[in-house]
Amino acid sequence: MDQRWVRTGWLSVFGLIVGAPSLVWLSIAPVEPLWDHLSVLTGLLALSALVCAAVLPSRLRSLNRALGIESVIDIHRFLGVVTAALVFAHLACVVAADPSNITLLNFETAPDRARAATGATIALAALAGLAVLKSRTGLSYELWRWLHVALAVTVITLSALHVWLLDHLVAEPAIGTLFGMLAALVVGIFGYRWAWRPMFDPSTEFLVREVRRENATVSTLVLEPRRRRYGGPPTTWAFAPGQFAWIRLERSVAAEEHPFTIASSAHLDTTEFTIRHTGDFTRALRRLPPGSPVWVDGPHGAFTNDVGAAAGFVMIAGGVGITPMMSMLRTAAHRGDPRPYRLVVVASSPEDLLFRDELAELRFQLDLVVTEVLRRPHDGWDGHTGDIGPDLLSMVLPNTEHPDDLDYFICGPPALVTDAMSALDPLGVTPARVHTEQFDFV
Repeated sequence: MDQRWVRTGWLSVFGLIVGAPSLVWLSIAPVEPLWDHLSVLTGLLALSALVCAAVLPSRLRSLNRALGIESVIDIHRFLGVVTAALVFAHLACVVAADPSNITLLNFETAPDRARAATGATIALAALAGLAVLKSRTGLSYELWRWLHVALAVTVITLSALHVWLLDHLVAEPAIGTLFGMLAALVVGIFGYRWAWRPMFDPSTEFLVREVRRENATVSTLVLEPRRRRYGGPPTTWAFAPGQFAWIRLERSVAAEEHPFTIASSAHLDTTEFTIRHTGDFTRALRRLPPGSPVWVDGPHGAFTNDVGAAAGFVMIAGGVGITPMMSMLRTAAHRGDPRPYRLVVVASSPEDLLFRDELAELRFQLDLVVTEVLRRPHDGWDGHTGDIGPDLLSMVLPNTEHPDDLDYFICGPPALVTDAMSALDPLGVTPARVHTEQFDFV
């Protein structure tokens, strides 16, 4: 299905979630003072935005493919801010409607409905602070993630309890039905994300075929789908070149997991992940013996050249950011793609330049030109050095009168992505043709 239609469908769903409760209530609302009116409206909008913010990061593959993981996370963060603003606006309207309502903030004397609202507000403030101070807390990613999830569940649960105990809008048949539908949506998606996928979905289980060492700090994990019981065929698992997946070493909701980009061709019976050893988890992956089970949640993401009809591709990769590019190039070689591919690889030293021998072979199978750029060149290096700039990219571009006929893919650390996008702007490349994936989206 055309991803534009899928994207339009998802955006329509979220628009309906945000707008439907408020519009239905406005159509049936009784005549009442302005502040009472605004307190209900801001509360409904806050609840709707909270539902959308909770659904977005739930690893719905269709959603991630349609919008792209970076856009999904950006919208999630934006809706988190919007939810917080609407909650505080709701509190202000409640007090403005009746100043004596300020006593509802007293946790000891307030009724249960107010206690639930106060608890949800405190948890939301803690959630926002945890998100803003993510890089300053010093917490490991796993601990930060579980705190984030725990606070989010607290906010959702106490907000639902607040609405239920108010026994105001839920008494209206139309609004009550909408609330029930929203609750079913959240429970269903959370059940899919936290129960079915990690615990029961047979398509997530793979076996290690081999772990191939690329250099002193990088290895490639080669996986094959586990065969079904009773001698059946292995579970099919298809992906688009450039997508990624989360890997875990146990079938458990609480198991540690990390995202890695798929590096292999989309036309093999194995799936490869090229991984830099940066911590205990990646070192554990490197030590896995053949036959070990691992669980893969994916594929996810919209960072792929498997859509559209571009005249050619320019790829800019930093370090292991070359992995999605390798997937695209290997897939293109399998398909005999005649379009031009231009790959710019940025690394600190020659030892960090991955897949050099294979890229040399791919030049005979594709219209491929590889440009290597070193940040810290050694004596005798006669290639390109320094930063990515317009001069370098203008030299790299294939012969075309219109740079917008090409698609541009950039993957690597945030600084490289920023530099590359800045270098493309003077060349007349529109942002719509530039696709990025950064290493810090989680």
